[in-house]
Amino acid sequence: MTTRLEPHPFLHQQLHLTVGQPIRVAVYTRLADGIRSGAFRLGEMLPRETELSAMLGVSRTPVREALMLLEEDGLLVTRRGVGRFVTDSIPHGGLEQLQPFEIALAEPNTTLTVQPGRFELEGVTDFVSHRLSLDPAANAWIRESVLLQDGVPVATVQEHLPAGRYLSDVSARIASELSEIAAEPRTLLASMQANGHVFTNGVCQIVATEAGPTRAKPLNIGPSAAVLILTQTAEHGGVPIYAAKCVVAPGHGSLSVRQHNPN
Repeated sequence: MTTRLEPHPFLHQQLHLTVGQPIRVAVYTRLADGIRSGAFRLGEMLPRETELSAMLGVSRTPVREALMLLEEDGLLVTRRGVGRFVTDSIPHGGLEQLQPFEIALAEPNTTLTVQPGRFELEGVTDFVSHRLSLDPAANAWIRESVLLQDGVPVATVQEHLPAGRYLSDVSARIASELSEIAAEPRTLLASMQANGHVFTNGVCQIVATEAGPTRAKPLNIGPSAAVLILTQTAEHGGVPIYAAKCVVAPGHGSLSVRQHNPN
């Protein structure tokens, strides 16, 4: 059993609600993101309902409903007369959850390591301009990395965030942290979530195609090999600021989608 004596900073960030979104879903998303990103430690005791309500600025009813859903999904356990705790083992989810690729693609009981590559400014492509709603003449940050399993490359990841005022007007803190977290051995999304940044309304699309010479080289496969391309976008504060493209090598394993509706 783990308890935390100081107030949890992850809970004091503003709760973002999209139009028509039930409050319980927003609370569920905030807490689930905190559990899956490691902001809440395995086995850690959560604050009580009244404390969560005060921290998140909502009534107890949606908090209670969100906690029940988290328990149904295996992220929390209740110890009668004591409180609610983060489970000792996080269930392996799939692409239905907005999570970093190194987590989404990892097989149960395995870990994918991230080998960071280049991080620099470049002119936006149609892919980035469309997904981040940027002017075609704007610049954006790109960070490339390779995902490894037991030292073998299984996927490549390109992550994009807007530059300049496009980013700082949405989150000055992300803008100030970006260069530092780009050097960390994990994807940008993993680093940002670990720092307490909440991303919502993610969309992941999947396309099967041939690798081609450029995509094939870092994966050590032939240009005609079949690959899966996963594209992911996410919003922060209701604004799309994250777009990524992941190329998955053949033979890596299976991708899952857990069907669940928190409504």
